[in-house]
Amino acid sequence: MVLVLYLLRQNAVQQAAAELFGISPSTLSRRFTTLLPMVEKALAAHVPDPAEASAGRIVLVNGTLIPTWDWTSEGTTLFSGKHRDTGFNLQVAATLAGDLLAGAQPVPGSRHDVYAWRQSALPEIFTGRESIGDLGYAGTGLLTGRQKPPGGERPEGDKVFNGSLGRLRAAVERVIAHLKD
Repeated sequence: MVLVLYLLRQNAVQQAAAELFGISPSTLSRRFTTLLPMVEKALAAHVPDPAEASAGRIVLVNGTLIPTWDWTSEGTTLFSGKHRDTGFNLQVAATLAGDLLAGAQPVPGSRHDVYAWRQSALPEIFTGRESIGDLGYAGTGLLTGRQKPPGGERPEGDKVFNGSLGRLRAAVERVIAHLKD
């Protein structure tokens, strides 16, 4: 079990972990594959329900590209033109304290955050909660920043408002960074 927990927590390369534990990489791989479902089953009872965990809290929402190893799929739906990389768009919900509430089912990386948000179960889970997103979520019902008017300057009040939202949203950015780390 220590081996499985070490690999999950440290995201170590199996070759290095095999040397650390004094076993062959193939033995490590077999043990990990066998024991991982047991760890998942044991932890499943301790995963809180996102709707209950978010009761009375503000929900922060953001999407991120989870890169994949498929470098040949530039013409496929995994390729994100914005990031110039292949991967999946993952929607993440967090609290102001930086606690992960939920992650949605990933969608292809070529899809925008609004599409991924609407395709996920997250809008239904967090119905009735105050939710904050970035400008990419405009029109979804989430509280977002205020866009600059076309051909004009952003009023000072909008700049202050956007800065305040940005400081609040930093918590979901840290959650995403932690997930990727």
